[in-house]
Amino acid sequence: MAPKKPVHRGAGLFGEPPSETKPAAWRANIDGGSRGNPGPASYGVVIRDPRGEIVARLKKYIGRTTNNVAEYYGLIAALDYAQSHSIKALRIESDSELMVKQMRGQYKVKSPDLQPLYERAKKMAATIASFRIDHVYREQNREADALANEAMDEANGKSPASAASSEPRAARSETIKVLARFRSGILYPLEDINLPDGAEVEILLRPTSKS
Repeated sequence: MAPKKPVHRGAGLFGEPPSETKPAAWRANIDGGSRGNPGPASYGVVIRDPRGEIVARLKKYIGRTTNNVAEYYGLIAALDYAQSHSIKALRIESDSELMVKQMRGQYKVKSPDLQPLYERAKKMAATIASFRIDHVYREQNREADALANEAMDEANGKSPASAASSEPRAARSETIKVLARFRSGILYPLEDINLPDGAEVEILLRPTSKS
């Protein structure tokens, strides 16, 4: 007669070991940017609880540095929030592919400016029971990006309203008129309109008469 398999204390109905309940994950969208590289820089962080509700918006101007340094400052700010609030599970979302792959060990950290920040972030992440960092597209990181830009604007003495009015005309929702010249199959705008990638425009053809 075959011996009976031991049943784990607290096991399930069929004697399988009980599954561990993972803590619900908090999510932090982070972004760092600089106007010029290096240039005036800041970071923005949006923290959501496990229900998906925003519980904190963090932003800070960090002086003149590179956008990659600013990205790491944003990561460290999110990790510091997690530590100070005893968060056990944290998912970071960033549109910086470089930083995400460095934190995952897929890229080496070669920059002497990033090395101490990387080491600090790794040590802080190791204190969180469940830590994950993912790359997302910029469109999915708009709130954190907006916070970073607000911090830079405020450091320059601009209010949110004045900052919006100083945006390139093409970045606003209004309809604008821009003259352009057609040459050799290419349409050349006669002024800098700073169109974002993927922008759609409507072209009204009104050929000029040659003298």
